[in-house]
Amino acid sequence: MDAHVTYKDIGVSLSGHVGVVEIRRPPHNYFDNALINQIGEAFEAFDRDPKCRAVVLCADGKSFCAGADFANRPATGAATESGKHLYKEAIRLFRTKKPIVTAVQGAAIGGGLGLALVGDFRVTCPEGRFSANFNRLGFHPGFGLTCTLPRLVGQQKANLLFYTGRRVTGEEAVAIGLADVLVPLAEVRQAAIALATEIAQSAPLAVMSTRETVRRGLADAIEAATERELVEQEWTRKTADFKEGVKAWAEKRLPDFKSA
Repeated sequence: MDAHVTYKDIGVSLSGHVGVVEIRRPPHNYFDNALINQIGEAFEAFDRDPKCRAVVLCADGKSFCAGADFANRPATGAATESGKHLYKEAIRLFRTKKPIVTAVQGAAIGGGLGLALVGDFRVTCPEGRFSANFNRLGFHPGFGLTCTLPRLVGQQKANLLFYTGRRVTGEEAVAIGLADVLVPLAEVRQAAIALATEIAQSAPLAVMSTRETVRRGLADAIEAATERELVEQEWTRKTADFKEGVKAWAEKRLPDFKSA
């Protein structure tokens, strides 16, 4: 691990064979290109560290990640000066080699749900909330969710979550396969570290080899899905419905969409 590296928005540590990456933008941990890049750099550093055999992605605050802060920063997710969109930056998270356990202690909303699905496994609690709320905001899903969500819960349940934007509790998330472990809120991070520790007790080269086989083609499929998502987001984010969706979300009311 690059022990001398410090990051602005995340904390990184290694205990035994388990690396921990903590998002530190409480209370809601909204993301942008900078945050995704920092997480990517930390994951890649753990890939280079032979002491690390599994990684926990967790967050400090009420939410795991509430996605993009559209109410205050409507341009979130736009391309950076390098010309790379946030969702394209996120592809690197899916290309890292070591197993990832995500600790979802609160809301994982929109792109925040996409970030939670970067993990191989999710540990959550009754207070966990999972929502692909893009259509309710008036635009197309992103962060590769059109690929990753159906892979976990099946196409039909994924469609239901996309079209309605409904919030799923921690219990329901485990029941439909969106999450894997349900524990009390106070135990989420500890349980995620325990699962990562159990994975780390297996032979690390064999685990990485097996993971490569079972995930073969996944990152490429997510990248292809992302390209399609970006094309659709480009025009749906220019509609009056998107403006109304964001406004309604901020005002905590049902949107009045006009198909325009």
